[in-house]
Amino acid sequence: LEFRRVLFRSGGVVYRERDGRIEVVLVARPAHNLWALPKGTPEPGETVETTALREVREETGLEVAIVAELTSIHYRYAVAAERVLVQKVVHHFLLEPVGGDVTLHDHEYDVVEWVDIHEAPGRMSYANERDVVERAAVLIAELRADALGEAGA
Repeated sequence: LEFRRVLFRSGGVVYRERDGRIEVVLVARPAHNLWALPKGTPEPGETVETTALREVREETGLEVAIVAELTSIHYRYAVAAERVLVQKVVHHFLLEPVGGDVTLHDHEYDVVEWVDIHEAPGRMSYANERDVVERAAVLIAELRADALGEAGA
């Protein structure tokens, strides 16, 4: 392999509390057994944050706000036909819905679904994204504990 290409993507974990449980949004193509987090490619001039907000809106139908930066995942793969080694960096944010509806998602995915945060990793196709959801669960628990502490102060 001769050439290395670096690709950036941005997206995240959208969460809400419903009936005392935390749910997250997964995007899916069930016919291909693909369940994932929403994410996508930056447009010229976009920051990673702006890309995350736009891509999540397009893929899920939800208007979202950034709560916190979660993590970035890095992986590599080869495109043998082009003799290229690709390094991919995906920036993930913890996001909360502020409007929209999952019925308004674009056609990139067939299904956009709210899933219990503890059930989501069992459905998800990629181990590195399962780790992102598990990291999100820890952060959400910390944020909820802080909010409860402030409410009692």
